[in-house]
Amino acid sequence: MATETEVGEPLHQRGWRTAFTVAEKVSAWAALVGVIERGYGDDIYEYTNDLSCRNWLHEAWLLLDDHIVQLWTPQIKTVDDRYRTATVDDDGQALEQFHKLPGPDLWWWRRHPRILTGDLGRSLRSASAIGTDPDTA
Repeated sequence: MATETEVGEPLHQRGWRTAFTVAEKVSAWAALVGVIERGYGDDIYEYTNDLSCRNWLHEAWLLLDDHIVQLWTPQIKTVDDRYRTATVDDDGQALEQFHKLPGPDLWWWRRHPRILTGDLGRSLRSASAIGTDPDTA
């Protein structure tokens, strides 16, 4: 089993662009959720790329020592809960118009931001996503 700094190397060998640490990816996930809570205005392709930071954490959890999983799980659960609050579950119907959805265990791909703004909002609305528009609220 890997430590929180060692886990990045086998994931890098699997195709991730660099050997990230758990702390880096937890921070990236929290930062993304913060942007989603305020209204993610970038385009659909940046959004799906950004969403993959949660995939990394999912993959890393399978390789990490149990005590590291126990240490980080409460923080990730808190960010996951914030993500659920800031998003709408549509079983991935809107996102799958633009990106092939991964398996059902990657539940974050089956949700889209509640606040639909900017390029992402326009794209998701074109795929029949329902949410709020901060510009008309």
